[in-house]
Amino acid sequence: MRIRAVETHDIRFPTSRDLDGSDAMNPDPDYSAAYVVLSTDTDLEGHGFTFTIGRGNEICRAAIESLAPLVIGQGVDDLGEFARRLTHDSQTRWLGPEKGVVHLAAAALINAAWDLAARFARKPVWRLLSEMPSDQLLDLVDWRYLSDALPRARAADILAAAEPGRAERTRAIIASGYPAYNTSAGWLGYDDAKITRLAQEAVADGYSQLKLKVGADLDDDLRRFALMRKAVGADVRIAVDANQRWDVDEAVAWMTALAPYDPWWIEEPTSPDDILGHADIRRALGTAGPGGTPIRVATGEHVANRVMFKQLLRADAVDVVQLDACRVGGVNENVAILLLAAAYDRPVCPHAGGVGLCELVQHLAIFDYVAVSADLTDRAIEYVDHLHEHFVDPAVVHRGVYRVPLTPGFSAQLRPETLARFAYPDGVAWRGRALS
Repeated sequence: MRIRAVETHDIRFPTSRDLDGSDAMNPDPDYSAAYVVLSTDTDLEGHGFTFTIGRGNEICRAAIESLAPLVIGQGVDDLGEFARRLTHDSQTRWLGPEKGVVHLAAAALINAAWDLAARFARKPVWRLLSEMPSDQLLDLVDWRYLSDALPRARAADILAAAEPGRAERTRAIIASGYPAYNTSAGWLGYDDAKITRLAQEAVADGYSQLKLKVGADLDDDLRRFALMRKAVGADVRIAVDANQRWDVDEAVAWMTALAPYDPWWIEEPTSPDDILGHADIRRALGTAGPGGTPIRVATGEHVANRVMFKQLLRADAVDVVQLDACRVGGVNENVAILLLAAAYDRPVCPHAGGVGLCELVQHLAIFDYVAVSADLTDRAIEYVDHLHEHFVDPAVVHRGVYRVPLTPGFSAQLRPETLARFAYPDGVAWRGRALS
């Protein structure tokens, strides 16, 4: 089976109209996907995408098209080599390296290749990964720059330790599902009444953790946090997310002010590139919570690659690892990040605030539980209740847990009518409204 063509689409959803997805740094996002379809010399296709929030999605699409010659004519029987062909190409690598638009584009193609390989194997991606022999899993990873923090032999030990019980954990996760937490109640643009109503509904639906966007105005945050805490009670975890809004000292002061409401974590408190700043914030908040408890530091959705995750972990700068299915180099690099997190004993709570991210990251988290960490302690996948109806195999959350996907592939395929309606700028949803 060989890839014969790469088809791309600029798909955007006008979520800014209702302020869905709004936060302190991104007040009016239009959730978007630079979407790719790999056609082959068989009847199978591979579907993938990378996520953006509107303007610039066309740049990601152009980058995917520029990488297409590297995969046309290739197979997907060796997905480690497939990924390295994209990320090691010397001329396009210069544009990163391994970061920015060129890395987002590589992620879209790599994710599409995994969708194709899983369809061929007639398995969902999580199962395809979970049933791979350890040596084959390790061959997926680009070990360059990781050996000082995680030698391949140490990663092999992690996989070997998790191998007993794989079958039992597979049966358990299919039966019980994977824990979810809810972000849909806490967008920054929602008014107080809407936050209160949605928070109460989320708890009634079975969620034991919510997330509140903060960072624009401290008085507003104090009021909104107090409302959400009153609405859900003391036993529900409430994480907060500043979306990179603060400098280091400001982050510490702001979170100290919010501490009486018992924040479970502070997400993206400062620049995602500031490893030392995150470490300083983590140390300063180590006893800032009620009764001297820590306010945890979480980050990852804008962390560019495995090397930066390595630095966050080695610097003791993060309590919760929030990998993203599309920010780094697709499934392969996320396997490396999961192994790093396991080596440093940090829980992984994937970022999923965007179109299609819930669909993808569920596979990575389930694989982590079955074959890497073998642990669900303090782990949950983000859930936002937007746009799932546009997917052929949408993520399903019931009573606060993700139901395990069983359909072959990566759950990445958009419906044909969605590709037509939300194509930018000529789809019906955008006709006469496009801004660029």
